Formats: sequence, C-alpha cells, structure tokens
Amino acid sequence: MNMTEDKIEIRGVYFDNLSMDEALQAALEMIDEGGCHVIHTPNAEIVQLCVEKPEYYEVINSSDMTVPDGAGVILASKILKKPLKKGKVAGVELGEALAREASVRGLRLYLLGGKPGIAEEAKRRLCEKYPGLDICGCSDGYFTDDGPVIQKINDSGADILFVCLGVPKQELWMKKNRGVLNVSLMAGLGGSLDVYSGTVKRAPEIFIRLGLEWLYRLIREPRRIGRMMKLPKFVVGTIAASFRRKKA
Repeated sequence: MNMTEDKIEIRGVYFDNLSMDEALQAALEMIDEGGCHVIHTPNAEIVQLCVEKPEYYEVINSSDMTVPDGAGVILASKILKKPLKKGKVAGVELGEALAREASVRGLRLYLLGGKPGIAEEAKRRLCEKYPGLDICGCSDGYFTDDGPVIQKINDSGADILFVCLGVPKQELWMKKNRGVLNVSLMAGLGGSLDVYSGTVKRAPEIFIRLGLEWLYRLIREPRRIGRMMKLPKFVVGTIAASFRRKKA
C-alpha cells in the first residue's frame, strides 16, 4: 500500500509523511484489505542503528508504513531540507488509537512482549479504558521458540498484533514471521506495553510538546545514558550529511 505519494528519506530510512489521524486511517485501511501488513515506528536511535549497521536498512524499510516516532527524526528532516511537516507520530499513541478503534469496530487485538505479567496488566487497563475491547491473547517477550507463540496468536483469531520486543528484535521478528501469521496488521511498538500497564510513565505534556521526552526518560532512568548518546551522534551525523549533499 502506498501511504503517501512520496516517502521522505532520512539517512536511508523511508518515512511516510502522515499525521497521527492519517496514520490511524491508513492502518485501518490495511486491516480492511486483508493480508498481513507491518507498521514500523523508528526514532533517531533506530535510524542511527541503520547508519552504523546498514544490514538493518532492508529490515526497517520492509514495512508497509513507517512513521517518525521521535523529535530527533523530525529535526533531522528539517536539517536535510526534507521536512516531515506533519510531525511526530508516537508509536505508543498510535497503538492506543488502534486499541480505541478496535473496541468500536469489533477488532481483536493480541499483545506480545514485555516481562511476564506486563501484557496481562496492559490488557486489564486497556479493556477498562475502552469497554468492548477484545484483547484475545497475551504473551511475554521471554521466548526462544517462535512456533508456539505463532500458533497461539493464530489460534486467537487476532486481527491486530502489537509486537513489543524492542529494537531491532521486533522488526526482525515481524519480517521473519509475517508470512505465517494470520493477523491483518502488526505494529512494532517497543516499550508501549510498559506504558499501557502503568509500569512506565510517559513524560508530562510540556516535555512531549517541546520534543524533550527523551530528556525526561533520561532523568527518570539515568542508566539509559549509553543509548541516549546516539541522539547527539545522529544529529551531528545528519548535519555532516547535509553539508556533503550541498557540496555534491
């Protein structure tokens, strides 16, 4: 499915220039189409992973829809004069919007990922928030054999699968298994189950609006400093890439 007339390339990753509402509508259209579709939600850290390990480009760019989950990607698009004018589409927000629509449309949702018990608590809270939501199964992310998990998902009759295994494991898993899964839509949503379960709190609205959600998470979880260092590395690399393009 062609989400937009032209995808916008940011450091080798191709993004759809969609607003949150447009991304949700496109996802619902994919469900209506049938087949098994995939959504990726890369942030700057994931794009930087591709820059450093180019073998991941094929994986990240294999999705049916790719939305920019992070202020760093939006900033990079401006530096490169390829602005993603409709802004950030946070995976955690897109996932919740899908859950809300599933409750209205009678679609079945399966939750995969997180530590033991996290998906079940996310299910409890989401179903409490959206009466009528049918979460037809949960599995944690601590498995070594795909077979039983795939069988459980297929037996559940799920229409939508949230894959929350972390990057790049979730993207690799979806690419590998999309041919044997009976779901209509898979979305790679990283740590979203931790948020839905209440285990992790999102940043206050002011941090989100200013594009500083990463800073809030760093303050709350200082151990993330190693991962967060990829953001300045990504921005500096993007500026250098912009200069190289101007000289070319």
